[in-house]
Amino acid sequence: MKDSSPTPEAASYAAAGVDIEAGDTAVELMKKWVARAQRPESVGGLGGFAGLFDASALRDYRRPLLASATDGVGTKVAIAQRMDVHDTIGRDLVAMVVDDLVVCGAEPLFMTDYVCVGKVVPERVAAIVKGIAEGCALAGCALVGGETAEHPGLLGPEEYDVAGAATGVVEADELLGAERVRAGDVLIGMASSGLHSNGYSLVRHVLLERAGWELDRDVPELGRTLGEELLEPTRIYALDCLDLIRTPDAGVRALSHITGGGLAANLARVIPDGLRAEPDRATWTPAPIFSLVGAEGRMERAELERTLNMGVGMVAVVAPGSVDTALSALAARGVGAWTLGRVVEAGDGDSGARLIGDHPA
Repeated sequence: MKDSSPTPEAASYAAAGVDIEAGDTAVELMKKWVARAQRPESVGGLGGFAGLFDASALRDYRRPLLASATDGVGTKVAIAQRMDVHDTIGRDLVAMVVDDLVVCGAEPLFMTDYVCVGKVVPERVAAIVKGIAEGCALAGCALVGGETAEHPGLLGPEEYDVAGAATGVVEADELLGAERVRAGDVLIGMASSGLHSNGYSLVRHVLLERAGWELDRDVPELGRTLGEELLEPTRIYALDCLDLIRTPDAGVRALSHITGGGLAANLARVIPDGLRAEPDRATWTPAPIFSLVGAEGRMERAELERTLNMGVGMVAVVAPGSVDTALSALAARGVGAWTLGRVVEAGDGDSGARLIGDHPA
């Protein structure tokens, strides 16, 4: 007897959910943005198997140390997806990576990215890469390559995630860090642009789930919608910090990028044993978004401070006689900065960092 059941269609990559042609279109759309994020040392163009960077540029260094960092932007991507705004999340990615590099005094040289999507929508992928390229331009580093991967079944059609890695360089004898810090040094705070890219699991839980706020809600305290506030790009401090480091008599001992863990935990990473950093809350007023999260979540101050940056995105530790020079250098670049606190001698088991005082009423 003849089998009358229909013959199964031949399997294909497209039938499995991967659209190669859409990927090729995305690459073509992003090329113009990547071209704007280059340095003179960049070699070749987009489309090769590896990004190339002319290392002969390092010959002028006495003893160059290469620094490397990698990161993502966490669940902030969920906000971008819900708002259908995708051209800023790349700036967040660059900020999270290059501002880790500059902490040791390294100049970011080049970056690569990884964009993982549930379904390749060329315009969306190009918008993400546009943000990455714009971030690289703001950081003075080249975007030398990347990867876009389509993962149907693992991610929904509207879902994606981003990650990146960057390499920088610093002279060995100019390396910044805890070994340079002394008692009496001064903490210079640099204002954040908002939440940056940390603590969004908490923020989403408090404001979107518990409070039930919509992203298009106008929030008078913020002066804009909730979504606009939550999607505000992370400030990129790399060139500001490099300028500060290179300013004569700025006296930079160390830098601390305030990310996950908050001000005290990140500052403690650049404070040596026997000393304690004391940022004083009385020296600044956190932006309204931080108090809104705290109030709606009925949160203790300690929980807020160990999750969010509270308005401080970067801290410079400078020599006591260099404060005015450092503040002037940052002001000239449009960076809101102030004397945040001091480094003091610590008792046994009391090293690290501890916030003191209270914010202005």
